[in-house]
Amino acid sequence: MTSLHSRFAPVLAVLAAIVAIWYLGAYALNAPFQRDLDRRSGETPTAWEFVVRTMTQAKPTLPAPHQVVANVYENTFLRKPTSNRSLVYHSWVTLSATLLGFAFGTALGILIAVGIVHVTTLDRSLMPWIIASQTIPILAIAPMVIVVLAAVGITGLIPKALISTYLSFFPVAVGMVKGLRSPEAMHLDLMRTYHASRAQTFWKLRVPASVPFLFASMKVAIAASLVGAIVGELPTGAVAGIGSRLLNGSYYSQTIDIFAALIAGSVVAIILVSIIGLAGRLTEKAMGARPA
Repeated sequence: MTSLHSRFAPVLAVLAAIVAIWYLGAYALNAPFQRDLDRRSGETPTAWEFVVRTMTQAKPTLPAPHQVVANVYENTFLRKPTSNRSLVYHSWVTLSATLLGFAFGTALGILIAVGIVHVTTLDRSLMPWIIASQTIPILAIAPMVIVVLAAVGITGLIPKALISTYLSFFPVAVGMVKGLRSPEAMHLDLMRTYHASRAQTFWKLRVPASVPFLFASMKVAIAASLVGAIVGELPTGAVAGIGSRLLNGSYYSQTIDIFAALIAGSVVAIILVSIIGLAGRLTEKAMGARPA
C-alpha cells in the first residue's frame, strides 16, 4: 500500500495542479465574453452565478475540465461505436493508420540500423541524412505526400501511414544502432575466440543486447506514429479520425470537441505505449532478464 501511495501520489498531485490551473484559465478567458453577454441581456448575476456561467458556455474560449469530460463520456459510452460522432469510431480510424505506419517505420528503422552497424559506408553516408530528415517540419511534408500520392491514385489509409512511417522510423533506427553496438569489446572478442561468424555474432550477441533499446525506442515511435496519423488527416479534409474532429471543431468553433479529441488521442497514446512496454517486459523475461 505504501509503495502504491508513493508511486501514484506525485502523479495525482500534478494532475490536481493541472486541473486547478485549467479552471483558473477557463474563468480568465471566458469571463470577458460572459460579461458582454450579461451586459447585452441586462442581467446582473451574483459572483457565483457569473463563475458558473463562465464554466457552462456552449462555445467557450477555453472549455472547463468538466465540460470536456462530459463530452468524452457522451461520445464514447452513449453513442454506438460505429456512429460518426463516436470518439471510439474516430480513434479506430486514426489507430489503423497509426499501427500500419508504426509497422512500416519499425521494419525500416531496424533494416537501416542493421545496415549502418555492418556497413561502414552507410554509417558515414546515411546517418547524417537520417538526422537531417527529422529537421523538416512534418506539417510541411504531409501536404506534399498527400498531393503526390493522390496524383497517382493513392488515397485513404496509405498516405497517412507513410507520414506515420516518416516520424516513427527515426527513433527505432537510432535506438537499434545504439543497441546493436552495445555489446562490450570483451564479449565481441569472446565470440571471435569461438570462431563465430558475423551472422552468429549478430543473432546470439548483438540482437539480444539490443532488445531493451528496441522496445524503448518503439515507445517513442508509436507515439510519433500517432502524431503522424493525426497530422496526415489534416490536409486531406478527412471526414473520420481524430484529425477530422480537430478540423471540424476549429471550423465551427467547437472548442469542447477539440479538447475531447485531444483527450481521445492522449488515451490512445497511453494505451499503445503501455502495450509496447508490457511486450518489452514479457520479451525480456522470456529471454531470462532479471526483473527490475
